[in-house]
Amino acid sequence: MASDRTRASEDTPGARTRSRLAGKRLRSLLFSPGQRQRMIEKALGTDADAVILDLEDGVPPAEKDVARERVAVAISHPRSPVTPLRIVRVNPAATGRLDGDLGAVVRIGLDAVLLPKVERPEEIHSLDRALGELEARTGLEAGSMAIVAAIESARGIEKAVDILCASERLEAVMFGAEDLALDLGLPVRRRGGGQEMLYARSALVLAAAIGRVRPLDQVWLDFRDLDGLRAEAIAGRDMGFAGKCLIHPGQIAIVNEVFRPSNEDVALAQRVVAAFEEAKAAGIGAVMLGGQLVELPIVERAQQTLRAHAAIAARRSQSEGLS
Repeated sequence: MASDRTRASEDTPGARTRSRLAGKRLRSLLFSPGQRQRMIEKALGTDADAVILDLEDGVPPAEKDVARERVAVAISHPRSPVTPLRIVRVNPAATGRLDGDLGAVVRIGLDAVLLPKVERPEEIHSLDRALGELEARTGLEAGSMAIVAAIESARGIEKAVDILCASERLEAVMFGAEDLALDLGLPVRRRGGGQEMLYARSALVLAAAIGRVRPLDQVWLDFRDLDGLRAEAIAGRDMGFAGKCLIHPGQIAIVNEVFRPSNEDVALAQRVVAAFEEAKAAGIGAVMLGGQLVELPIVERAQQTLRAHAAIAARRSQSEGLS
């Protein structure tokens, strides 16, 4: 099993450049097919945290070249600080299209490459090397282009820890449920109430924690069923997912709300941190709050909540200032 990788940071002497996704919110990631110009334009104008411009499964074979050209142009367009991050889902190496996809889209304006159907860490190693070469060729900062891995098969789940420790560029992992359902022999309409994917989702969250990347939950395919979307998003959040992939702009608001700290979460986090700082100043080791012992991991989680709240508030403030 691979050991925990060393993550580059601004405080590490000689560390490589932080990737473009480092520290960025990834609550909602909206897929947009690369051949559909109007859908690309609409997606890039939404409140999603990121847009995944698709060159893979969402594009018919006859339109792959058109999609590549349109996505390359879309990436080059100027953007404001509050527009979604730009991620491109490329075609896997086995299709023979990966090198052409990377050559077209790795440029100023792209934040990350999403590699689908990853089953071995060597696939991440190869992509890392290719991105390094393209960064040098195009004048991008070394190490700035992030990788998002999509794990979508039984073999990928089994190798998830090795995959997610394979590169410092890795910032997130997407759970691909439909391809895994094919591996498992599940019917077209799954009736497990989410239980049929419980092990795989849990395993991916744990592997992401080991690799220190953010896990992104499966898409909710019935975009008209907003109650079902909310229920699954809450379940995913409570399981440890950091965000959710989407197929329709109408899903964004609910997912952003679910993965945003509530007012109650923020208030509790503030009390926890304040109690800890007060006890620390008084030289007291044990912190009690509301009759419960507050240990350091709880304080650190409270601090994470406050950082997330501050980041979302800052983006909202920027958006209001531009409107």
